[in-house]
Amino acid sequence: MPDLIEVQRRIAAPPADVFSVLCDPQGHVAIDATGMLQSADGKPVTAVGDSFVVHMDREALNDFPMGKYDVTVSITDYEPDRLIAWTIEGQIKPQIGHVYGYRLEADGADTVVTSFYDWSNIDQKWRDAGIFPVISESALRGTLGILDRTVRRGYPRE
Repeated sequence: MPDLIEVQRRIAAPPADVFSVLCDPQGHVAIDATGMLQSADGKPVTAVGDSFVVHMDREALNDFPMGKYDVTVSITDYEPDRLIAWTIEGQIKPQIGHVYGYRLEADGADTVVTSFYDWSNIDQKWRDAGIFPVISESALRGTLGILDRTVRRGYPRE
């Protein structure tokens, strides 16, 4: 099995509209299809190295009894209106090392959005645990569907 999942969806909006949701901590919560992301603290990210905190609830996946916990989303790649990726830093040691992200490609008035989840560089401790992928392809697809709906509704609404 490969150590990467990628899914695509065409969204009827320009890349800047899609990217604004993906840079906003509240946007991450708004589009999450897993139900794990409960809320977030922080400002929209603007560069590699920026971060924000997400308050999580693992009960939504019903796979590990982790309950509620916080993680820090740390931006690893950032190209305005084209690419955003991040890793998760949490309480567990060693850090896991998986990466989530989105690539955006303008196509006329639309944007082709590729969501990816890459665990190819995870720490060997977590590879040996046999728990990857944590997020399924269907969850990534669901999140893209919610992203589409969120962008079309004019996120963020004041």
